[in-house]
Amino acid sequence: MSASSCLLTEDQFLCSICLDVFTDPVTIPCGHNFCKTCITQHWNVNVPYQCPNCNKAFKTRPELLVNTFISEMAAQFRQSAQQKASSSSSEQQAAKPGEVPCDVCTGTKLKALKSCLVCLVSYCETHLEPHLTTSGLKRHQLIDPVENLEGRMCTEHDKLLELFCKTDQMCVCMLCTYSDHKNHDVVPLKKEYEGKKAELGKTEAEVQQMIQKRRLKIQEIKHSVELSEEDADREIADGVQVFTALKESIERSQAELIDTIKEKQRKTEKQAEGFIKELEQEISELKKRSTEVEQLSRSEDHLHFLQSFRTPNTAPPTKNWTGVRVSPPSYEGTVVRAVNQLEETLSKQMKKLFEDELKRVQQSAVDVTLDPDTAHPDLILSDDGKQVHDSDVRKNLPNNPERFNPCPIVLSKQRFSSGRFYYEVQVKGKTDWSLGVVRESINRKGIITLSPQEGYWTIWLRNENEACADSPVLLSLKSQPQKVGVFVDYEEGLVSFYDVDAAALIYSFTGCCFTEKIYPYFNSCINDGGTNSAPLIISPVNHTE
Repeated sequence: MSASSCLLTEDQFLCSICLDVFTDPVTIPCGHNFCKTCITQHWNVNVPYQCPNCNKAFKTRPELLVNTFISEMAAQFRQSAQQKASSSSSEQQAAKPGEVPCDVCTGTKLKALKSCLVCLVSYCETHLEPHLTTSGLKRHQLIDPVENLEGRMCTEHDKLLELFCKTDQMCVCMLCTYSDHKNHDVVPLKKEYEGKKAELGKTEAEVQQMIQKRRLKIQEIKHSVELSEEDADREIADGVQVFTALKESIERSQAELIDTIKEKQRKTEKQAEGFIKELEQEISELKKRSTEVEQLSRSEDHLHFLQSFRTPNTAPPTKNWTGVRVSPPSYEGTVVRAVNQLEETLSKQMKKLFEDELKRVQQSAVDVTLDPDTAHPDLILSDDGKQVHDSDVRKNLPNNPERFNPCPIVLSKQRFSSGRFYYEVQVKGKTDWSLGVVRESINRKGIITLSPQEGYWTIWLRNENEACADSPVLLSLKSQPQKVGVFVDYEEGLVSFYDVDAAALIYSFTGCCFTEKIYPYFNSCINDGGTNSAPLIISPVNHTE
């Protein structure tokens, strides 16, 4: 056995399917041998059943017979090869998945240490030895092991791709520079590699910067969510407190109403009880007198009868009850007064709510100034851009696209495309005015329709005590505002108007869809012969105390 094994070579113990030393060798009817797993998997996907070596076909799937002789010889050969490999280099290891295997090793492929760009072969430590000792092989270019070495050769000239054509942005060999790439900008691979690597480093820095910006944006968004959650919790707490107070007020008013009605009823009952008691006492006296009269009338003793007889019409003293009556109490107005009192309480609560809301929106105050390039020629703007009024005198100004004509309108220099902002405008002394915000693309020439559909979210004052918001909505005000606050939440789609002095909400546009920049809008309306000459004044925001 030992002598015969020495005459055998590794090739005699290789499976023709996996090209490795047999594992669990089996024999098929034609006499050829394969790994049991290899031939089984081969026949699982290939029908009809044929021998991979001689192509002999079988009508049915042959029975696999274990070849004990080859199995023992393959095991001895595998053990011998492992011992040999182990003794040659204790550090060498079989190539793992993803590692480059040695192209020279037969059987178990060891891990390659280097690849030769001249030989186009990868070598393990043992097979690399000639490249390190033989003078002719020492001049070969060795690199860290790579796969697909054939891809490093020019397919046209079968030469190493060692140059880079910058004109065509491709790798070429030396012979390519004399043919298809003649007179092209060609540089060594190393030079282009260093340049591209520098670009890659710059790109990597830019990518890392973009990653950092996005991480900061994530932190910003998370912080916004935290702030929103805090605002929501605070708003819920305030809302619960307000509604609890309102509920208590309603319950208290209801209890007071019930007590008032019941007290009236108790007084009525007490009065009736007094009358009834008095009547019952008189009835008792009358019954007593009736008994005496009856007894006397039955007496037949003449003397006794006459001695006991009193005046026939004499009766116990009683009260004249003719005009006495118990009238049900009047409850008219009781409920109305209770509701009025509750309404007064609710009004105080509402006023406090609006004051708190105004305080919050005033935190979003911005500095707003008027843009003279948008102002109608009749308008007079102050030097600081904070006041505007109509003069009834047309100035000679260029009719640029931004300018309004013929409506006496002016926009702010500031424009907004996100977030919240708030500003206040004094309207004291004016009989007509219009305020709000508009989108950038509105029509500025000819007749203007003030409606959200046309890009205007505004209210306007007419007849000294009426304000209108969009054509269908008429707002009756208790008093004419002296100063109007305008608040916008771009993302929420909200535009609200406040009577600053009264700390009251005038009107809100909700569900607005802002898709472009918006501008604060000011319409002083015509001078009207001096009756509406007072200016609109952008006022500094004094936060409500």
